[in-house]
Amino acid sequence: MAIQRFNLPDVGEGLVEAEIVSWKVKPGDVVKLNDTIVEIETAKSLVELPVPFAGTVHELLVPEGETVDVGTPIIAVLTDAPEPAAAPDEPADGGRTAVLVGYGPRTTEAKRRARKGSAASAGSPPAPAAPAAQAPAPAAPPAPLAPEPPVAVGNGVSAHVLAKPPVRKLAKDLGIDLASVTASGPGGIVTRADVENHVAAPAAPAYTAAPVASGLGDSRVPVKGVQKVMSQAMVASAFTAPHVTEWITVDVSATMELVDRLKADKAFRDLRVSPLLIVAKAVTLAARRTPIINAVLDEQAQEIVYKGAVNLGIAAATPRGLIVPNIKNADSLTLPELCAALGNLVATAREGKTAPADQAGGTFTITNVGVFGVDAGTPIINPGESAILAFGAVRKQPWVVNDEIVPRWITTLALSFDHRLIDGEKGSTFLADVAGLLEDPARAMLF
Repeated sequence: MAIQRFNLPDVGEGLVEAEIVSWKVKPGDVVKLNDTIVEIETAKSLVELPVPFAGTVHELLVPEGETVDVGTPIIAVLTDAPEPAAAPDEPADGGRTAVLVGYGPRTTEAKRRARKGSAASAGSPPAPAAPAAQAPAPAAPPAPLAPEPPVAVGNGVSAHVLAKPPVRKLAKDLGIDLASVTASGPGGIVTRADVENHVAAPAAPAYTAAPVASGLGDSRVPVKGVQKVMSQAMVASAFTAPHVTEWITVDVSATMELVDRLKADKAFRDLRVSPLLIVAKAVTLAARRTPIINAVLDEQAQEIVYKGAVNLGIAAATPRGLIVPNIKNADSLTLPELCAALGNLVATAREGKTAPADQAGGTFTITNVGVFGVDAGTPIINPGESAILAFGAVRKQPWVVNDEIVPRWITTLALSFDHRLIDGEKGSTFLADVAGLLEDPARAMLF
């Protein structure tokens, strides 16, 4: 019999921590291989973890509600296997093995290169073993980190930046140059906190803010998970991309009539048809005429990357915060297929089951503020994209038609775009095309 510990695995997408939401087992329970034992919340979604061995639960090592780093032991299981010679998370031959069942074990090389000029260079014979009676030689100091590739900084000088891979990915996702971040880690290593502090710095006032004191009836909730990532992403976007927002108010009575007809069409049986469906289709069509809307700026290469498909993100409010899952290749879907994809996206988001992969790779986002009765706003661009459309409430309002005031279905659209690559003419053309398609859906025949 042996006690084996299951470490919090890397579930992908470069995530480095997760919160223990709920345990599905308790001490004394018998578990089989791949039984679900715990539900965790990463910065992007809820994930159920299976156990990689069978046995009896000995101890839950992390309580519900606590956030821990990847690699932290979270449960101990009494198994029939012999006591392992090394901890489960220790790699063999300098490698690293992922232990999450279903994601596949993999080992990656983690050997460091020898320093140039070192006596321990390749080809040198191994040192002879010390005699048994001889006192052991003092341990050699740890080999220094292999030098990182130079990173260009603003003044043209190169600097060596030390940071762990998850920190590098965080900086990349937020559009931060690591060379501009003040390092606080040992030996000059840039930490996750350093990157987060750097992102928040532009929004901080010049003066030192007074600490927030709690009063009677106040409560405090830690900023973590989806809320934390959203906060970081919005700050990074607002202070990286110069936003321009344009509005247009449009008569969508023809769209509302089309929605009513589609609801009665057998092709949409068991599907939920809404005005958002027509807006989504209009966006994919208008992007054909103005492809820069579906492009992104590669600052490092100083190139504009035109995306080969519209991965349409829909901002979704969930109990755990705002997420933006996206429909891959939305521009290639038929209207019924797009309707089904929208329904699945919303249902999955509400259940908190949206996978990290479904939130990655978006190229354009729609935020439907109209469901809250809001007419318009100035949406912030989702990081990694160049534009976002806010779809306001559809209301019956007085409207002038042929010099007469009549009641019509009216809505307001607001488009925010990155002015570094989308100029006013392109942004205006795209917004006018979307509005025109909603005013007269038959115009889709022109695209």
